[in-house]
Amino acid sequence: MIVDCHTHLYSEGSKGCSPQEHRNVFRDVDACFVLAGCQADRHIANEDLADYVRQNPKAVGFAAINPTEDAVDARFLKKTVLEKGLRGLVLYCAEEQFHPAHSRAMNLYEAAEELRLPVFFHNCPPFSLQAVMEFARPFQLDEIARTFPRLKIIVGRMGFPFIEQTWCLLAKNENVFADLTIVPQKVWEVYNLVMSAYEAGVMDKLLFGSGYPYATPQTCIETLLGFNKMLSDTHLPQVPREKLRSIVERDSLVALGLSEK
Repeated sequence: MIVDCHTHLYSEGSKGCSPQEHRNVFRDVDACFVLAGCQADRHIANEDLADYVRQNPKAVGFAAINPTEDAVDARFLKKTVLEKGLRGLVLYCAEEQFHPAHSRAMNLYEAAEELRLPVFFHNCPPFSLQAVMEFARPFQLDEIARTFPRLKIIVGRMGFPFIEQTWCLLAKNENVFADLTIVPQKVWEVYNLVMSAYEAGVMDKLLFGSGYPYATPQTCIETLLGFNKMLSDTHLPQVPREKLRSIVERDSLVALGLSEK
């Protein structure tokens, strides 16, 4: 089972890829999470995403939500997410300038836990000039995980650049996972991310991601499985290959409770 837990879809004429391009790239994977962007009108982005997932059974759509602007409760989520065929939520706290544990956001998590909707925190680079970086710190998600222990949480791109906080969060909270989005061009970054996760004993909490359209799943899989060859001449520590394969082959649908929906 290969599930890419971090991909994006953009409409024709905008930055990114067309629906057909996205579908072609992911022909050889079993499933992919498609995250709606935080465009000026995220409601249109969510509608575009809903149209796409209806056409592509491999796509698992995550609706973009801003709880400080939307009156979010279980009824709202049923109407704007579940009834449209979307199966998760993505929040852009840093870019949209709200604290992850804002009181209205906490109401959202309560409803998401009730409806078993996983929440993806896309607080990762590149940051725009207006982004509030302190709202991207993973340790701030611990309050959410403690308050809603059944809520499935995904930390986008390992919480980079605050990855040490992510390791603690993963080790401490059963239902918190991290998206290991690989950047094939950044060999030293990939090495440090994977090795530090291995040393922290949290490899089983990592979900494979490509960050498409910035990289393809095929290239990222090759990079991850070739991990021990990247710096073989340096005699640096290595990670057992079965641990690397377990990330690529992890069934993220089961891990996040999406396989039953």
